[in-house]
Amino acid sequence: MAFESLLNQVGVLGRFQIFQMALLGLSCLIIYPHIILENFTAAVPDHRCRVQLLDNATLSINDTEVFSQDDLLKIFIPQDSNLMPEKCRRFVHPQWQLLHLSERLSSMTEPDTEPCMDGWVYDQKTYPSTIVTKWDLVCESQSLKSVNNFLFMIGMLIGGIILGYLTDRFGRKLVFRWCVLLLAIAETSAAFVPTFPLYCTLRFLAGCFTSSILTNSTMLIMEWVVPPFQALGIVITASCSCISLMILGGIAFAIRDWFILQLVYSVPLFFIFLSSRWLAESARWLIIKNKLEEGLKELKKVAHANGIKNAGDILTMEVVRTNMQEDIEAVKMKVSMFHLFRTPTMRKRTFLLCFIRATASGVLGITGNIGGALGALLMVLRIYSHHLPWILYGVIPILCIPVVFFLPETRNQPLPDSIQNVENQGYSNLDGPKDTGMEIDTLSSFVSHAKRNLRIFGFPVDHHKQN
Repeated sequence: MAFESLLNQVGVLGRFQIFQMALLGLSCLIIYPHIILENFTAAVPDHRCRVQLLDNATLSINDTEVFSQDDLLKIFIPQDSNLMPEKCRRFVHPQWQLLHLSERLSSMTEPDTEPCMDGWVYDQKTYPSTIVTKWDLVCESQSLKSVNNFLFMIGMLIGGIILGYLTDRFGRKLVFRWCVLLLAIAETSAAFVPTFPLYCTLRFLAGCFTSSILTNSTMLIMEWVVPPFQALGIVITASCSCISLMILGGIAFAIRDWFILQLVYSVPLFFIFLSSRWLAESARWLIIKNKLEEGLKELKKVAHANGIKNAGDILTMEVVRTNMQEDIEAVKMKVSMFHLFRTPTMRKRTFLLCFIRATASGVLGITGNIGGALGALLMVLRIYSHHLPWILYGVIPILCIPVVFFLPETRNQPLPDSIQNVENQGYSNLDGPKDTGMEIDTLSSFVSHAKRNLRIFGFPVDHHKQN
């Protein structure tokens, strides 16, 4: 966990960190809405069965000026308990006698009805088109909409497992860039596919890539800042995600066509991919993976971006090796996801968090995405009670609150780089917090770099001589 001392030498919160946060925050603004995009692209408008005699454009019954549209609906479409046209059934034969309700006998048997054999007619006042109207995902096929949402969340689950491993194997930046590109291709293609199964396949892949992008965005921020500013990084990504949802609501209000809305949030992903080349790979990951030269190169780039002079003299291979030797040795042993459960402290934390690297985030993502997938299926419970899914959504988080009290405090604590770090940190915490002087050094370094950045941007900075 000595990487923080290297960060202090290249700048704790300089221009580089601000640029990295801004770019990744912008990525979240575009990418996060893809999780709930189908709240609008898959909206269900009012609908009823199509009737050839009533809806055929070549016929014009109203030209006789005998029957109104409402009269014709009574003849062909049964009414529900609210005296509105049924959404999923129609009369087998026209019921002309229903126009004369006063003459209808109370003992008359109910007319025979049948499912919508010729498709549906949709109200286009609010939504000109959605994937529901494109593929008729209503009535007997309404569950397919929930299945599609379920597949997206399963994609996030599988993506958290596979791409989490690939992130630890090949690097955060590489996996991030490829996932952004593949997400752009998948979501743009989803706007043009001719069949619903192919659309579901692309949404499943989009879920895989979305999960990895959001995880790597957080890590590329967290692994380039010192502990006092890690919470700031989390707040930025979380705030950008929340802001993106508010923006989505406004854009979806202005753009009602699902095809255009899908492209509005898919095409900008190509620009995010092109701009991501300016991101820096995590030097922490490079050094832990024993890629010391590449890690040193990234550190020097960051020092130069932050205005640190003589970075080449300060940062040498020997300095990096000396600072990180213990952590490098600690991670030489090959570990898998199952090592998160082998040692006592890791097992405790993992279990609690399931009820900050990529493999661990992948495991936590598994439980979160399982919940997300089940959440989509919970909406089926509306068949029994309209309020039941919402009650479950509110009660379950409340029941999980006590778990937080068993987790360790992470405020101003360095990120562990290995399981051994976690175990040592866990046992040392039993003796209470220790003052290592890190916070004082970090604050002093931050003030120094802040003054330097102010001078760079032309702001006057008072200098006081020290005795």
